Amino acid sequence: MSPRLDHNAQDRPGADLLIRGARLVDPAAGIDQEADLLVRGGHVAEIGHDIERPDGAEVVNADGLHAFPAFVDPHVHLRTPGREDEEDIDSGTRAAAAGGYCAIVAQPNTDPVVDSASIIESLRERARAEARIPTGFMAAITRGQKGEGLTEMAELASAGAFGFTDDGLPVVSAGVLRQALQYQRLAGLPIALHEEDPSLSAGGAMHEGAVSALLGIGGIPSISESTMIARDAAIAGYEGGTIHIQHVSARESVVAIEQAKAAGVQITAEVSPHHLTLTDEAVRALDSNFKMNPPLRAEDDRQAVIEGLRSGALDFIATDHAPHAREEKEQPFETAPFGITGLETAFAVLYTDLVKPGVLPLELVVDKLSAGGPVFGIDQPTLAPAAPANITLVDLEAEWQVGEAGYESRSANSAWDGVTLESRIRMTVAAGGVAYRERSFAIGAVA
Repeated sequence: MSPRLDHNAQDRPGADLLIRGARLVDPAAGIDQEADLLVRGGHVAEIGHDIERPDGAEVVNADGLHAFPAFVDPHVHLRTPGREDEEDIDSGTRAAAAGGYCAIVAQPNTDPVVDSASIIESLRERARAEARIPTGFMAAITRGQKGEGLTEMAELASAGAFGFTDDGLPVVSAGVLRQALQYQRLAGLPIALHEEDPSLSAGGAMHEGAVSALLGIGGIPSISESTMIARDAAIAGYEGGTIHIQHVSARESVVAIEQAKAAGVQITAEVSPHHLTLTDEAVRALDSNFKMNPPLRAEDDRQAVIEGLRSGALDFIATDHAPHAREEKEQPFETAPFGITGLETAFAVLYTDLVKPGVLPLELVVDKLSAGGPVFGIDQPTLAPAAPANITLVDLEAEWQVGEAGYESRSANSAWDGVTLESRIRMTVAAGGVAYRERSFAIGAVA
């Protein structure tokens, strides 16, 4: 049985909505047409033209807007428990809804680490009280994320964990990873891996290359990531296990994943918007909002991950939304923490930098923003009739300046702060209910 996502409206009746005149685009279901879409009781009831409004239904005038299946992000940091000043469940899920997401999964590198059933149960209870959209939680692979003793994986699975990861830290010991893959047979959940060889990355703050040499900053070589992927894929293949590779950044990593898939290893992989659109050239100004792990790499790497997404070597897009307090990010580049926010800007960044210039088709980006759900036991959203209503309405013609009106997130460490982007999320329907409406976007029942 798949684990259950939790949110603060899960026991409420679903909404009745009539979305009029949107361009409906659902690549997985083969839908691409201008039509009305009727939601009744929180489910897609009908797609057609001039659908009659049921009594009590709200009507949304969506002329000029696109309706997509809402997005799913299985790689988000909510900082709960321990750093609620940076993000909490309410603010993080509010940010996700504003970015067009209908479901997220939070990572376990919190304080304390999510490594026991009691913590998972507590987080799920908080999500039922606070989460604006359905939310799940990953558990750690090792106790305290120390890379040594395994957590009680079967117990954590029973408590509702969506998988296991020591994200933020690699599983350095091959023996520990092998043992985790053996226990995976009992837990039945994916193991997600932050791939980094500390003996190669130690002391690094950005990609090792011409820019790091020019700036005199310690570099993190791409082989720090790719060699660990190759090792872990070999172990997974030997054990017949299932692994997921987080935030792929390097050309060599894409090659390693392609080789593992060709060899029959059960492996999936994700890429983040920043690695698809930015390079280490952005670090020249030493703005710590361009500091993340894995780091922004060279243009050759960026082109490789774009091609990996296009070819299917990389399975989906995840933000790795990583909020930090302002005073932490205002430290010198070398000492500032890794990580940037991403939920509120992901689609607009991808549309502005990749779709509109013709680098990637709109349909591919829409599909890859929700394709991560099934990897973690979450149904991929669809606009098809009878499906739960998970819909995002987007104005592809809108322009907006990131951060100008503030953020839904508690943190402002965005790499696109102050940048003008194209396309704007107007409304998000998650699990059958309206989770977000842009302030200027009117919605209401009409006669």
